Amino acid sequence: MIVLNFKTYIEATGRKALELARVCEEVSKDKGVSIIVCPQHADLAVIVGEVDIPVYAQHFDNIEPGSHTGWVLPEAVVEAGASGTLINHSEHRLSAADIEACVVKSKALGLVSIVCSNNVAVSKACAAFSPDYVAVEPPELIGSGVSVSEAQPEVVTGSVDAVKSVNDKVGVLCGAGVSTGDDLVKALDLGVEGVLLASGVVKAEDPKQALLDLVSGIL
Repeated sequence: MIVLNFKTYIEATGRKALELARVCEEVSKDKGVSIIVCPQHADLAVIVGEVDIPVYAQHFDNIEPGSHTGWVLPEAVVEAGASGTLINHSEHRLSAADIEACVVKSKALGLVSIVCSNNVAVSKACAAFSPDYVAVEPPELIGSGVSVSEAQPEVVTGSVDAVKSVNDKVGVLCGAGVSTGDDLVKALDLGVEGVLLASGVVKAEDPKQALLDLVSGIL
């Protein structure tokens, strides 16, 4: 399971976001690997209508319909066609109460929830909310080019153990610095079910080749 966060990179905005999503769809179908894309909210509906792979939101807010100008309504994410969402990414941190509320709202709306954490303790705490997945990403390694599975494997294995001790139905992903096939293999060997990544593919000179390199170790 590969979750590709488009963030707000210009290389994954508007028309370029759709092109990248199509590349992900091509690799996913050709190689039989699950690839999920997380574009910006402005691009969600267009991408959902053009590709046949899962499209997740990057975030939504803990709000009800009403007067919340500039916020992201969860129901709007569903109407745009998203089938899941990231929650509590390191670049958009939430309170524990909001994380729990967003997981509950995700379940009510039929969205797959991926709650991001930054260490073992937070991974364990997030597991108590029973999301579909917890994705552990030490923030200091995000965008560094140094994979968490190489630099801090104990954070990955510790998070797997902690999450499963709370709720063995919650899947575990890891991210931060993941960019190569070796990174993916090492991550899977540490017990996770997939990876969350961004710049290693989005900002690559050839995103398709970057994806092919990423999945090469598991084919």
